[in-house]
Amino acid sequence: MTQTQVQTSIKLRPLGNRVLLRRLEQKENLKGGIIIPDSAKKKQESAEVIAVGAGKKDKNGNLAPMPVKVGDIVMMDKYSGQEVKLDDEEYVIVRADDIIAVIQQ
Repeated sequence: MTQTQVQTSIKLRPLGNRVLLRRLEQKENLKGGIIIPDSAKKKQESAEVIAVGAGKKDKNGNLAPMPVKVGDIVMMDKYSGQEVKLDDEEYVIVRADDIIAVIQQ
């Protein structure tokens, strides 16, 4: 599987230096016995890389290598990216620059 291929059954390939991410599930929060609704929960900042674009071209036309690969677990800026929904799954498309760290496992 190449870096630009999608790991799951969806057929979506990010372009340029963009990365397709799936936010990791957040554990249910209980405060004083009150269940916090999904709309009030903090957005998860960690995500799994599902697909990556080919990379960004520099001024000489050479492709810069992507800093992440399919399967990496990353931390991203909280409000970055474009949320998309495909086949009842929610994804986020972000620029590689919006990824702030790769979590080593």
